[in-house]
Amino acid sequence: MAQETYGLVRDQILPQLPALVACRSTAELEAHPVYRSLAATVRAMLETCDSGSCRTVAAPARERYRIVAWNIERGSEFGGQLEALRAHPYIKDFDVLLLTECDLGMARSGNRDVAQALARELGCDYAFVPCYLNLTKGSGMERRVEGENELGLHGNAILSRYPLTNVRRVPLPNGIDKVASRERRLGCQTVVMADVAFPNWRLAVASVHLDAQSSQRHRRDQMQRVLDAMPVEGPALVGGDWNTTTYDSSHAVWSILGFWLRVLMGVDHVIRNHYLHPYRHFEKELFTLLEQRGFNYRDANRLGERTVCFEFGNPKMRHSLGDWVPDWCFPFIRWSLRHHGGRCPFQIDWFAGRGVRAENPVVIHDVREGREAPLSDHDAIGVEVGPA
Repeated sequence: MAQETYGLVRDQILPQLPALVACRSTAELEAHPVYRSLAATVRAMLETCDSGSCRTVAAPARERYRIVAWNIERGSEFGGQLEALRAHPYIKDFDVLLLTECDLGMARSGNRDVAQALARELGCDYAFVPCYLNLTKGSGMERRVEGENELGLHGNAILSRYPLTNVRRVPLPNGIDKVASRERRLGCQTVVMADVAFPNWRLAVASVHLDAQSSQRHRRDQMQRVLDAMPVEGPALVGGDWNTTTYDSSHAVWSILGFWLRVLMGVDHVIRNHYLHPYRHFEKELFTLLEQRGFNYRDANRLGERTVCFEFGNPKMRHSLGDWVPDWCFPFIRWSLRHHGGRCPFQIDWFAGRGVRAENPVVIHDVREGREAPLSDHDAIGVEVGPA
């Protein structure tokens, strides 16, 4: 089914990209006669769940299972990421991978089917759901890569050494008009869920990527939609990149005003007490919701540990942020980080579990830090879970 749908994308949608890219908003796009003729195909593509099995051996029963969540930044460093998944002292022993930002047919990641290729190389079951059909080659420096998109899909995935069943998708409302941004996209953030059939236990899991360009309340509401879609009872785990930056990034103006508020609060204070502990104030509603619904995040994460770090001197980060805020902001950002080496840490990648015993959470910095070419702009995170 998925391959048939992807074929329709190649045959029907890609030849019409110039007309679609010319639209400056979703309203303009939806009124365009070309889009109207393609709307059913676009909808079918975005509603496709692509899943399969590349397992060659039966994994054994364990008392605890290792779950790793990683935003792999498109899969653009595929070779290094695959090597880490095979050989990293911690990551190689994963039982389940919750992956966010997986490309399928994007020039920036070699036009690979990233999730399926990883599953094939690692011998896993996989489930992938697309979030977006990209009308451009990406954001920031990605627009400069050679070649063209063969499909232009981008989404989230689950890989497992154990059978995946009941694969489903949960679309989340957009925080901004994705067609009106410089990275023009059709679709919305979409969660992929599945049940992992361990030999001695069954666990519902969700790979969750919340909107970066949204408000704190919007991210909270997106998480509510995720939790509403989870089974009403039984063991469950949600994990991924929740973009708990503490900022309202639904508009550049709110981001800039939020930045100056944090400067007035004291940059050192905000880093120590908010960027690394977003549940204390700015993102409190999201984390309170999790606890109200019986999901424990405190035992499943290393609280106060960075999972990303904005680096002012990193050209890729500068160009990506430059898609969103004006150039005149950058001297002020550099000034605000003058006592921190131009770096600003955040904790935005998380797990939360219900009806599970979560132990030994880790943040894996060395996939990003200390490398000439970081494998991603995010650290991987891990936790071991078993029945409560």
